[in-house]
Amino acid sequence: QVQLVESGGGLVEAGGSLRLSCAASRTIFRINVMGWYRQAPGKQRELVAAGTSDSNTNYADSVKGRFTISRDNTKDTVYLQMNSLKPEDTAVYYCNIDGQIGTYTRRTYWGQGTQVTVSS
Repeated sequence: QVQLVESGGGLVEAGGSLRLSCAASRTIFRINVMGWYRQAPGKQRELVAAGTSDSNTNYADSVKGRFTISRDNTKDTVYLQMNSLKPEDTAVYYCNIDGQIGTYTRRTYWGQGTQVTVSS
């Protein structure tokens, strides 16, 4: 069974940085779309950053210029670099991969979530 294991969350002061990692438990044969979502208490889950197989990226307006989504094919891992963090970035962050992991069947996978807390 394929798992996406997230790490890198934690408590950071405003203005600080964190890098979230999302490691697949099996070999990633292809990523069609990769994304990071977040959900703050009492709010709906929202898309923060997305990347496609043709290297296009898209960011929520609230994080443009501060967050960067990337991947390391050699490590079967997707990253979210978060700089200049603000208290409103506080949320549980989830990674999402639409692709072929450990199989050539295309499926959608979710990570378990990692808490990011930004203090003012």
